[in-house]
Amino acid sequence: MHKHHSALGLATTLRPVQPVTLIRPHAARRAARFFVEKFPGRSMYAVKANPSPDLLQILWDSGITHYDVASIAEVRLVAKTLPAATLCFMHPVKAEEAIEEAYFQHGVRTFSLDSLDELEKIVRATREAQDLTLCVRLRVSSDLSKLSLASKFGCSATEAKALLQATRQAADSLGICFHVGSQAMSPDAYAQAMERVRLAIVEASVLVDVIDVGGGFPSLYPDMEPPALEHYFRTIHRAFEDLPISYSAELWCEPGRALCAEYSSLLVRVERRRGDELYINDGAYGALFDAAHLGWRFPVKLLREGASKAEETEYSFYGPTCDDLDHMAGPFVLPADVQAGDYIEIGMLGAYGSAMRTAFNGFGTEQVAMVDDEPMATLYSGALELASNVVRLDEVRRRLRR
Repeated sequence: MHKHHSALGLATTLRPVQPVTLIRPHAARRAARFFVEKFPGRSMYAVKANPSPDLLQILWDSGITHYDVASIAEVRLVAKTLPAATLCFMHPVKAEEAIEEAYFQHGVRTFSLDSLDELEKIVRATREAQDLTLCVRLRVSSDLSKLSLASKFGCSATEAKALLQATRQAADSLGICFHVGSQAMSPDAYAQAMERVRLAIVEASVLVDVIDVGGGFPSLYPDMEPPALEHYFRTIHRAFEDLPISYSAELWCEPGRALCAEYSSLLVRVERRRGDELYINDGAYGALFDAAHLGWRFPVKLLREGASKAEETEYSFYGPTCDDLDHMAGPFVLPADVQAGDYIEIGMLGAYGSAMRTAFNGFGTEQVAMVDDEPMATLYSGALELASNVVRLDEVRRRLRR
């Protein structure tokens, strides 16, 4: 694997023909330590956001010991990569064979569900095991998030009482979980969901051992600037303390995007310019699925020796395939003098970029390089400043010892 000081250095030195994924292990370590040290409970990584074994190892080394897996393939991957990790099978609808393998072959003891059918399936597949942590998923609003997760999973308010009571009978530990949607832009999303949890506990009159607030923790993108993550943590902690079971229950969360978005970016080359349209060598069937299909705007930067003095203009991108759907509308703001042969860095693609990549139409690349510079955006500026202060303090100490 190539290692360079910066994305610019790699582009100007290697001038790669294929797109290159640029990874920043230090950014993933920083995000993991932030959650481990500041979230008022247990943080487990949502593997679907980026299942890279290298990233899994970085998160483990940084203190993330629990992993939210959503398929038997993810179970196998994490079990192989991190044999000592705790796996939680948090997909509410699973194949019975997957449950059986996860329990008997990989030591999975935590499962989520949102129906009596799924509860019965888990009980059958584990042969009425007595050591299960079963988390009932409630349906909550996604109104304060950029991507909704409110329609596919989660039991309704009218179903929750019976399901919680039945699950309490089958579980060694009973949990309640929810998901406020991806890229939650306000801490109030969690406050509202926790009120839904409180009402469900009161109505069902059950002892709950785990409250799992799921994912949804945001990252920083153009026109999407959420509050500091500490505000989310404080809101969640206050709401958790108001629950009638807070004195005895554990608090969990499942960050995905927030742990890995800053981990990697993408280096692409401009193959053609047509007005304000740039043809680049990666796209909708590669790392830019979200940019094409969800209209997600990622930060972009022109990588050229000598800064451009041209005014900024708005571009859209076309990817390399023959498909008209391979189009990223943006707009992506770059200097007006971008031309074929230029290199562009597209940032914040550690979340879902590599995970969504295909080889459609013969395009796609596995080229990866490590860079030491900072990601194009960060929500961990406080942690970055603290780390810089620690480095400076260490340097002062070394000088004093000389």
